[in-house]
Amino acid sequence: MNANAAVSAQPRAEPVMQRPATPGWLSELATFCANLRFEQLPPEVVSRTVQVIADSVAAIAAGAQEPETIALSGRLAPADDVSGAAIIGSGRKATPSLAAFLNGTAGTMLELDEGNQFARGHPGIHVVPAVLAAAMQAKASGKDVITAIALGYEIGARIGIASKLRITMHPHGTWGTVGAAVAIAWLHKRDTAAMIETINVASSLGLTTSRRTMLEGGTVRNTFAGFSNQIGLMVDGLVASGFTGEADGLGTVYGSVIADHWQPDVMVEALGQRWEIARNYFKRHACCRYNHGALDALSRIVAGEGGRIAPEQIARIDVGTYIWAAQLAGQEPHNMLAAKFSLPFSIATTIVHGAATVEAFREPARLEPVTRDLARRVFVREDEAATARLPALRPAKVTITLTDGRVLEAEALTNRGDTEDPYSEAEIREKFFDLAGPVWGEAHAAAILAQIDALPQAATLDALNALLAATPATPNGPQS
Repeated sequence: MNANAAVSAQPRAEPVMQRPATPGWLSELATFCANLRFEQLPPEVVSRTVQVIADSVAAIAAGAQEPETIALSGRLAPADDVSGAAIIGSGRKATPSLAAFLNGTAGTMLELDEGNQFARGHPGIHVVPAVLAAAMQAKASGKDVITAIALGYEIGARIGIASKLRITMHPHGTWGTVGAAVAIAWLHKRDTAAMIETINVASSLGLTTSRRTMLEGGTVRNTFAGFSNQIGLMVDGLVASGFTGEADGLGTVYGSVIADHWQPDVMVEALGQRWEIARNYFKRHACCRYNHGALDALSRIVAGEGGRIAPEQIARIDVGTYIWAAQLAGQEPHNMLAAKFSLPFSIATTIVHGAATVEAFREPARLEPVTRDLARRVFVREDEAATARLPALRPAKVTITLTDGRVLEAEALTNRGDTEDPYSEAEIREKFFDLAGPVWGEAHAAAILAQIDALPQAATLDALNALLAATPATPNGPQS
């Protein structure tokens, strides 16, 4: 190859040009963010945001009892820091940045954090830890915290709706960074110009997250939300110090780098009228949400058989479902995270233990010969008709063939907990105590929930932070 040919084979850089003008939709969005006030939030948004905060706190506290999170907090957080933000469920405090990272990481450990089906991700756990960590330093009131979280959730979720991440990407750690950054900027009362810069800077700082981490049980995946919260806090400092982004960071990153089909008009569609946090979902099954439709169908079959089917009665189980759930077909998960992303194991452990609880995915349950053997008899395939019904529905059909020749079937079109089939307030509160009660005891958990419920009247977060920083009743965490 001659020199000229070698030069022509090189990728060509884009020509240097003047910075483009700020897009009109971005100015509109930033103005909305800067000018939002608590009084503009509809009552249902306030109440749902309070629920999301409580649900996130419970998921964080329970996740903080895992061996990895206990070890990580011990390595990174000084035991004698008594003035910082709570590392929830650890009995420690730390700088806001470190607390946001550790709490965001803990909140995804058990696959029980809330999410948003329209955004195709989990906005809450990318925003709540950052805001709770920054609230005391920002001298924020309870109303401030609610507004910041609702807004950060809104912006992150809208990016997820307005774009389609590449199939190789995991949504954790991507647009959640922008949501966290906007929430923190709002807490610090940044103006429209600063909001524009916040969005543009934060758009460039998302992680290159691999979808294979969840499929292979790579637990680094649990840190993605932690980094989003931490980076969200850092963005405010960067912008306040004079750092800048490109003119339309979201358009570049979510229109050409990590995602396609960027629709900027969605970012301002019904802005202030349709709130994404008000159409979220909550989880009760302690595993990937893609499994939930099949587990809901399974529960109907088991209920029809008197509440239990013995594993030895089952010849095989077949699941037909949409493409994303069909990817979770591995029958031999090698750790807890892989088990949560295995539809065969999730079905098998639910049958053996009666429910897809936290304990049903821990190492003793994962290693049970009866459960492992049953998981090998669960076969998952994509049903193209089910895939075609995405995203409005999440269909799954479960067929159990018994050794006596009987065939039992049930189908679910949505997941329990979704907007179309929501859990009751009592069920959501029950989940809070199921997760937080074992960490601190019922009385302390009840005191935390009372403080969260009272956020609309709280002048500061001092009392809540103190409760969240309390030493857990089981400081050594669960045995695995």
